[in-house]
Amino acid sequence: MSLDVRTGGTVSLEEHDEQSRRAQRRADKWMIVGAGLMGMWAPGIFGLPIFLRGVFLQRQAARAGLSMRPMIVTLIGYLVLIDGMLNSLGWALDLVANHTLINRVLMVGWGAMFDAGYFWHYNEFWVGGAAGPGEKSMVFGMILTVFAMRCAAAIGFLQMKRWGHQWMIITCWMGVLIWCLYVFNMTMYADVRFAGVVFPVIGWWLYDIFYITPFLAIPYLHTVNREIFSD
Repeated sequence: MSLDVRTGGTVSLEEHDEQSRRAQRRADKWMIVGAGLMGMWAPGIFGLPIFLRGVFLQRQAARAGLSMRPMIVTLIGYLVLIDGMLNSLGWALDLVANHTLINRVLMVGWGAMFDAGYFWHYNEFWVGGAAGPGEKSMVFGMILTVFAMRCAAAIGFLQMKRWGHQWMIITCWMGVLIWCLYVFNMTMYADVRFAGVVFPVIGWWLYDIFYITPFLAIPYLHTVNREIFSD
């Protein structure tokens, strides 16, 4: 038996679990919409308050005594999901939609604000999109592997599945490799990528914050009690 958060009486364990599942689904509806908007670049300003509404609902339900997903799992899972969606969308546009109007607007704007590498011979090579060899190699390799894997791992992780936890560890270590490669790539082409942009090095560190998700997640993933994740 457990306390009914609505009436103050007692309910069976099955009823308590059902109330908890409903409350978690309600919070997740808000958070997945907010995360989706934040993962679409421009609508991110609208996605953040929606996501925070979901976080508030989850905290509210947990304080009322319901069995909710641990908040650290929620935050890490959605942060990795947003990271995967942001990079998947941006690099997918560069890889397969580099001549579309939306990509020309977004990439030219991105190049003017942060990274002049997206001005350098952009759409002039046979493959289209970014012309820097290092950048195009990362676009092609990462969009087909790591970021799709990170999105899938984050979904499984948020569902408290053991495979989601395992793949989060794998893809976060792959994220460390990506971060090291990207720092070296940006440094090698610094005279091109940071020339004449509005926010050069400081801007790069601002948007690079999503690339540090592996460094935030790995210590937790290696120390958490794995028994809280189910098969």
